[in-house]
Amino acid sequence: MRGSFVPLKPYRGVAVLAIAACFALGACETPPLIQYSTETPPLILAPASQAGIKDERGRFREIYCAVLEVRGPSLPDHRPCEEALTHVGTEPAGTGKPVDLGPSKRGLVAAVVPGIGFECFRPWLHPPGTVTQHVRQFGYDAMPLEVDALSGTENNARQIRDAIMAMAPEAGAPRLVLIGYSKGAPDILEAVVAYPEIHSRVAAVVSVAGAIGGSALANDAEQYHADLMRHFPGAKCGPGDGGAVASLRPAARKAWLARNPLPDLRYYSLVTFPQPERISSILVSAYNELARIDARNDSQMIFYDQVVPNSILVGYLNADHWAVAVPINRTHLSIASMFVTENAYPREALLEALLRFVEEDLATPPR
Repeated sequence: MRGSFVPLKPYRGVAVLAIAACFALGACETPPLIQYSTETPPLILAPASQAGIKDERGRFREIYCAVLEVRGPSLPDHRPCEEALTHVGTEPAGTGKPVDLGPSKRGLVAAVVPGIGFECFRPWLHPPGTVTQHVRQFGYDAMPLEVDALSGTENNARQIRDAIMAMAPEAGAPRLVLIGYSKGAPDILEAVVAYPEIHSRVAAVVSVAGAIGGSALANDAEQYHADLMRHFPGAKCGPGDGGAVASLRPAARKAWLARNPLPDLRYYSLVTFPQPERISSILVSAYNELARIDARNDSQMIFYDQVVPNSILVGYLNADHWAVAVPINRTHLSIASMFVTENAYPREALLEALLRFVEEDLATPPR
């Protein structure tokens, strides 16, 4: 999977550049985590079923645990299943059905849309590509759908549409699973609303730590903060249309959702909801900023702002916003050990489990 960084408040600059600032300024003191307080309770939330969400966490846990048990020890960043997922509220029981870990019957293809800034820091990050290599062993595939690093959702939706229409049409049921990480999720939602011609080619839409309801951190950021990523080592990204930060603000995202009913496709939400000790030290300040609203956040997004309306809730991951998709610990060990301290996560097993879950669900009649 690909990664993204949501801009922080102006006085802290942009999150991705904070890594370089730590080295330059030697000022990376980590503040204490703000703990949840019963005196300032978060928003009262309705149960998932009352919010139009189908809660399938029990079945996903069965699949993910099976993948971790069989594959995990041989893959990087292995965690036991109980440490990879977060229990939140009353989780429905699993089905008890066996988990098929054999070759895929449908050959789903994960097309991953990254978040803000990825094109800028990809040369520095140099992702190892092991997630794609892993799922190909089982008849799946994965590929990036490239979008502008610093443009708004309308621009990137058009790029997603063009990329899909440029693919050779396939006979039979569609195999393309659009996976949006962070800002990539609203980019995808904009595409499926604005361009109905792609519907017949899309099997499902998945939000992974998606900025569905926006991020409050974007309220105090401006586009010029995100533009600093153009100066990241090796960056070749352009300025785009300058709308990336504005498109992440909660008011913009919630207004868009209110105006745009989603078309009849299968939608899935995979939410990052880490235990506090799983927040990387460099992200604690951002976590604390969001904790003033709700301590149940991944350092960039509050957990309920990651859920697509009327989607299937897949699971809550015990990972912060970067850990789920940005493999800094795989390519920059010194930075990971000092600053991005909780970046290790079993991403290979996660994508396999996600594709197996979606494939199984697609074989059932629509709700």
